[in-house]
Amino acid sequence: MLSRPRARELGIEPGQFPPGPANAITDVSGVRVGHTTVRDPTMINTGVTAIIADPVLERRPVPAGLVVGNGYGKLIGATQLVELGEIETPVLLTATLSAFGVADALVSWLLERPGFESVTSINPVVGETNDGPLSDIRRRPITAEHVRAALDGADTDPPAEGCVGAGTGTSALGYKGGIGTASRVVQLDGRPVTLGALVQSNFSGTLRVQGQPVPPPELITDDPEVADDGNSCMIILATDAPVDARQLTRIARRGLYGMERVGANWHGNSGDYAIAFSTTIGALPVPDSTLHGLFLAAVEVVEEALLNSLFTATTTVGFTRTQHALPLTRWGGPAD
Repeated sequence: MLSRPRARELGIEPGQFPPGPANAITDVSGVRVGHTTVRDPTMINTGVTAIIADPVLERRPVPAGLVVGNGYGKLIGATQLVELGEIETPVLLTATLSAFGVADALVSWLLERPGFESVTSINPVVGETNDGPLSDIRRRPITAEHVRAALDGADTDPPAEGCVGAGTGTSALGYKGGIGTASRVVQLDGRPVTLGALVQSNFSGTLRVQGQPVPPPELITDDPEVADDGNSCMIILATDAPVDARQLTRIARRGLYGMERVGANWHGNSGDYAIAFSTTIGALPVPDSTLHGLFLAAVEVVEEALLNSLFTATTTVGFTRTQHALPLTRWGGPAD
């Protein structure tokens, strides 16, 4: 598959805070990511992505917050997440009609793990976006083996981006979307902490890059309504900062603002969710007065992750549509 540069490689550096070493969500200690990509030429372009906070595999829930920007989606496990302010499983992302099977496979995978022998209740967290135009979504092709492969293959390496895992069949802002990630290092109460984001971009609007509109050229737009048909975006934020569920909800809310930076039109037929969690358990939360840097970082890290999801994605021939990649030549990138 053609390798395309990330936004930062072409001189696009949103915000003021420096990225972590890999500029990825896995810069956060205790976070791993795995993908399974499922393809059948022209018919199936889909997959599953697993984001694992290591403590949950030891039956140690991590503090978490959820913000709903637009609730037209199927976020499994949302009510208990909000009620308890924690996540007790990996977070999985996939396609809409596969979300329910993925949740069942996640539960089975966990119940088979050492230490889970006495578990009688568990709250799987599974998000989704609709990849129907590029994949025959009614076939529900994601199997338990695909889910297990994503979970078992999760590691701390920088996650693959673009047309991979849950982003294989997604589209965003009139172009081919996908998985994107980024990170920021922020001084919090006198010490550095890391905030990372992973996104599944699949929403409508007119792309903006550093404030400049980048509408799809007519040449690559098969359908004039492509950029205005809604759909969804999943945003996962992770940090090692000592923050509680309420503060993580505030951080998640700022993460959603990153969609505005890249031109989201907040279509009513869209499920836009941000989940934030911390891998630091049991520490006293920092004062709210110290959170300003994390708030700003949440906006810019999601902005860059969304740009990366488009910059790294490649043109995909799909079930009912060919979705073209964002042309990168205007920023000095390679011609497709």
